[in-house]
Amino acid sequence: MDPRQLKKIMQRMGMSVTEIEDVEEVIIRTPDTEYVFKDAEVTVMDVKGQKTYQIAGKPEIIKKVNEDDAKLVAEKTGKSIEEARKALEEADGDIAQAIISLSS
Repeated sequence: MDPRQLKKIMQRMGMSVTEIEDVEEVIIRTPDTEYVFKDAEVTVMDVKGQKTYQIAGKPEIIKKVNEDDAKLVAEKTGKSIEEARKALEEADGDIAQAIISLSS
């Protein structure tokens, strides 16, 4: 279908699609993970006042370290909290693996 025809049909239905230009970064945060999109393409679809955002790009996935877990690993190994956090990050949050890696 011709893009101009498609745009006219969408307008008649109360829809519009626009792209947000020059997006540098999009971050989605959950309690235990961050999804960081660098140079993402962001499209906004507005359907009768309801906006939907579409993100295109490959995210960098960052797992957050639970502070209580980091304190436990530091306590059990005698290492600093920073070393415990790093070990937990490398072990993908696995407390036992972090303790083993710091103890050996």
